[in-house]
Amino acid sequence: MIETPSGREFLKFPLKEAHNLVRDLMTPNPWIYWLDFLFHISLGWAAFVVVLATPLFSAWQVSALVVATFAFYRAAIFIHELAHLKKGTFKLFRFIWNLICGIPLLIPSFTYDGVHSDHHKPDVYGTARDGEYVPFATLRPAAMVGYVMLSFIIPVFFIIRFLLLTPLSYLIPSLRKFVWERASSLTIDMNYKREANAIRNDTHWRVQEFAAFVFITAVVGCIALGLLTYKVLVYWYIIAMFIFFMNSLRTLSAHAYRNPADHRMEFAEQYLDSVNVPGNLLITGLWAPVGLRYHATHHLFMSMPYHNLGKAQHRLVNGLSDNTLYLTTVRTSMWDALRRIWAEAAAASSSRNDAASNHESMNQASNLPSGNTTTLRDGLSER
Repeated sequence: MIETPSGREFLKFPLKEAHNLVRDLMTPNPWIYWLDFLFHISLGWAAFVVVLATPLFSAWQVSALVVATFAFYRAAIFIHELAHLKKGTFKLFRFIWNLICGIPLLIPSFTYDGVHSDHHKPDVYGTARDGEYVPFATLRPAAMVGYVMLSFIIPVFFIIRFLLLTPLSYLIPSLRKFVWERASSLTIDMNYKREANAIRNDTHWRVQEFAAFVFITAVVGCIALGLLTYKVLVYWYIIAMFIFFMNSLRTLSAHAYRNPADHRMEFAEQYLDSVNVPGNLLITGLWAPVGLRYHATHHLFMSMPYHNLGKAQHRLVNGLSDNTLYLTTVRTSMWDALRRIWAEAAAASSSRNDAASNHESMNQASNLPSGNTTTLRDGLSER
């Protein structure tokens, strides 16, 4: 039995029935992965060249910058699929993704590998050990604002991580340990500490790390020697900044973030704490690409390939004998999802302020002279 987020009566989620409806959708189609990824990464690099070659703030440059951002964003989000693909499969795809996307964008796949699979573990999800979960709905709304604002400076941390900390960590063992634990994971919890064994598929992560170091060193070196224009790094930073900005809003729209971190959530509870934003293919697919608009459904079936999540959503909405609980995760848009979590955080913050104010009033009352205190208590008891 599970309790819905709104505290309604306990209901049983039809998990077995849901599995039966989608059991034939669990096999990834390599052709879809290759065509989707190669098209968008090629589009991204072509648009990036146009950005460099056209006049500043011209219509062509602005348009190319928008295209490059969304194309790179979709290509980069395949890192999520890599984290879920069956161990030992899609080896060539993983290699090519890192070569032309992950390493140039300074997000090699090892930065998500292992870390994300922990996010789906029943004993980790929503707890203090989950690097991809912060109980935003229980915090002040300013916490969400701060998280989104980090998007504008995160790219510089990636540059520092691979350009400076990587070579230095080879020489300083204590720094090496720190870099692995604190600076090698794509997470949203700044307090997250990566475990030494948090690797699932990318056993050759050191090669990826070194390749990222070589890449950013070569770019900076070529700029210093005049072989490349400084605009390469400037526009790379701008695109990376907007990618992280979009992804931060998508991340806030992916869960309800109600768990206070000390509660172990059951599997169905994890689903009910997640969000689906079916929206439409054109708009929603831009800010939540590669199946991430069906994030709650993904938490039900984490091994389901992204290209089948839409089919699964349709079957579950229309095929479940009782889809009431399933539909509690649906939001109409990103705005709807953000509005709801903001309202919950504001309400929680207001409740804390009221409780603190009442506590302070009681403390002040306890400091009154004994006669006045007795009168006050009598008055309260009469009420």
